[in-house]
Amino acid sequence: MDSAKNKNAAKFLLNWAAVITLVLCFIIFTVVKGSLFMSGINMVNILLAMSITTVFGIAATVTMAPDGFDMSACTLASCSAYVFVSSYLWFGFNLAVSILLTIIVTVIMYQLTMFLILVCKIPDMLATCALMFVHQGLGQWYIGGGAVSTGMKTSWGADPKRVQLSPAFSAIGRSPYIIFIMLGCVLIAWVILDFTKHGRYLYAMGGNKQAAKLSGIDVKKYRYIAGMITAVFIAIGGIVVSSRGSSAQVMCCDNYLMQSLAAVFVGRSVGGAEKPNALGTLVGAMLVSTLENGLTICAVPYYVLPAVKGAVLALALIAAYAGTRE
Repeated sequence: MDSAKNKNAAKFLLNWAAVITLVLCFIIFTVVKGSLFMSGINMVNILLAMSITTVFGIAATVTMAPDGFDMSACTLASCSAYVFVSSYLWFGFNLAVSILLTIIVTVIMYQLTMFLILVCKIPDMLATCALMFVHQGLGQWYIGGGAVSTGMKTSWGADPKRVQLSPAFSAIGRSPYIIFIMLGCVLIAWVILDFTKHGRYLYAMGGNKQAAKLSGIDVKKYRYIAGMITAVFIAIGGIVVSSRGSSAQVMCCDNYLMQSLAAVFVGRSVGGAEKPNALGTLVGAMLVSTLENGLTICAVPYYVLPAVKGAVLALALIAAYAGTRE
């Protein structure tokens, strides 16, 4: 009886470790820093910080649902940012056309990822690791190795069509719109993965791809669909990052890779889901952003923060896989 109770208690702690840790973070940082941490302004700062991580985390969630893995998502998002800002500044397209063009270009570029994985049958991690360098090279070639921002000429030396960013352009990366975008991405992914036939098929593939194939699921088709949905979220992430920074800097999205993966793996264990899920990714992103925000307020040196993120990822992996049966 005691053994069963201990197992249930351990399982409960593993299943809700992320939520418990998040609550403890809020309590500890509030005790240490008081109103400086719990102020309304700082809560908004946490939401803003987690918004970008969540969008990229949602992209990774959709990829991982059918047992995929994309290491190149954030380098591709940097290319999306270049396309978005250059469409608006260099070519003078309006905001709606620039957004649409960015999504289309990102989806087209993602065809190469799908080709390597589905046609050439290269394992996801190896294919996307190679594509990280491809995306970096293509993106920097397009912008001439510099950046895309106001007051700068095009990479071929011509004057841009626009010399100023509109308030609407900048508003995308500001509160409250960036928060609405984050919640919209979470809602869309949650509905697709949890309430549609396509989502059930993706999870079936993630559980056992061979069994899913034998049960009649077109594995290649649904892996491709997951890739296209992922590409749209990647494009949204690039748009948000460039709007928030009012420019498209070199490799402006690359640094979001590890924290977005951490958010997905943290979320994988929330509530005993044992699979990538949209709501869990939201919790994971909040945990990562809260830790970073609280430690920054506590004057922890910035160069220590990557170690903290790595530790969070390691603990998330322990929570996700410690109770997995062989």
